[in-house]
Amino acid sequence: MVNAEVTKTGAESALSTIRKFTRRVQGTGLVQTARKRRYYERPKSRAVAKKRALKRIQKREDYRRNVKEGKIIEAAPRYGRGRPQQKEAPQGPARFGEDTPIAR
Repeated sequence: MVNAEVTKTGAESALSTIRKFTRRVQGTGLVQTARKRRYYERPKSRAVAKKRALKRIQKREDYRRNVKEGKIIEAAPRYGRGRPQQKEAPQGPARFGEDTPIAR
């Protein structure tokens, strides 16, 4: 059991104290675990887990092959919260149809 305790400091309003408490509770993860345990979820069998892993591996291979063949454009890397994405400078002339608004 985790206790989330907040004390009112100085001229802090009741609303900001409640907000502070809510953030503290979310940080502990109590609400997420309570919602997760709300309904019983049967553990996956080894066969199901293995089948799912094999599908995931196959999808990754297909994606990499399609990128290599030029059928799809590789997705830009995803960054964490608040970090700006760096845009790459275009290299060489654009291929036919790449500079249209739909292709972007």
